[in-house]
Amino acid sequence: MANHFKRTLIPGGGPLAKVSGSLAFLLVIVLFAAGVLVRGVLGAALLGILLVGVLALLAATWKLLPPAGRVLRIVVVLVLVAVMISVLPG
Repeated sequence: MANHFKRTLIPGGGPLAKVSGSLAFLLVIVLFAAGVLVRGVLGAALLGILLVGVLALLAATWKLLPPAGRVLRIVVVLVLVAVMISVLPG
């Protein structure tokens, strides 16, 4: 019964269509936390992997997003870049 609230963000059968939202969220949290905790070049690399994924999803969904959604996602990208830079050594 709770599944009737769940809808597909982008209809289709792409490679991410079968990935559970919970798994994707967990992966993002793990990559972000590891990048921030490890710090240094390795931490920045982990955050860079996350950034590439975010940019790929942004590019794939750009046409479907309303202007406010685009602005919000660009802000997320900029914050992620700032965090990535901040974990680099001095």
